Amino acid sequence: MLEGLPPNGASHVLRLSTDERRARAVADIIVETFDPTETAAGAFEVDGGPVWTVEVYFAEAPDEDDIRGLIEVVTDAETAARAEFSEIAKEDWVQKSLAGLEPVRAGRVLVHGSHDRDRVRANDIGVEIEAALAFGTGHHGTTLGCLRALDRVLKRRRPRRVLDVGTGTGVLAIAAAKLLHQPVACGDIDPVAVETARANAVANDAGAYVRPVVAVGLRHEAIVGKYDLILANILAKPLRLLAPSIAAAAGPGAELVLSGLLARDVAGVLSAYRAQGFSLAERGDIDGWATLVLRRGGAR
Repeated sequence: MLEGLPPNGASHVLRLSTDERRARAVADIIVETFDPTETAAGAFEVDGGPVWTVEVYFAEAPDEDDIRGLIEVVTDAETAARAEFSEIAKEDWVQKSLAGLEPVRAGRVLVHGSHDRDRVRANDIGVEIEAALAFGTGHHGTTLGCLRALDRVLKRRRPRRVLDVGTGTGVLAIAAAKLLHQPVACGDIDPVAVETARANAVANDAGAYVRPVVAVGLRHEAIVGKYDLILANILAKPLRLLAPSIAAAAGPGAELVLSGLLARDVAGVLSAYRAQGFSLAERGDIDGWATLVLRRGGAR
């Protein structure tokens, strides 16, 4: 999933200071509503206090009235009125805004920036993603949910073939490859995401295991086949549309880890995969985002 992957050549930014609940609600509605190749949103705690900041980056000049209207729907008119829009210069804008992000842990996996290399412990599986790409490092509930689900799956079994659909920054594929010491197939519809994932794989000494390809769904010769574990951290609509393709790629006894879902999306996605013979085995919720682990079999 292009979960917050910075839009190419971001030109405008929205900033809003508010409380945690409103900040998360605004970031989530932006992520859900806009094309992630053109818009990136994040909510961040300020100095450990009650104030949170939302930052939204746009590839093109946004319609400010429309954005304020969207913010008002999930918060209130006063919060929407405080949103500040500005044009940004061509600079390392994401680096500046995200450099302070803390590492994220999911079992043995620690996703971190280069400035936190010293926090990787002896038995950790470190996955280093630069701060400029930190929207895809696990701070969002969907990525963190997938990393935790991956950790639980690997405690039960060792899948021999793994596929990451919509790899984005490559964080899930890299984590799986380093945990299993084996290749992980992965693809993404966006060429920029694929280039980013390739660079991240090489930087994490996983270049031999993780070789992303540009693919629409599962349509690429490099990822055709049967898999024991399929990860798909994308949005609800493409998850539903890809259900037949993902089911066809799932081998006997395969498990699916699906995310990119708001709570209200779960029923529709489950319905699509139940029609393909899968049932819900586990569900995890983080900050309003759901992660599902599915297995073949009757409904539970």
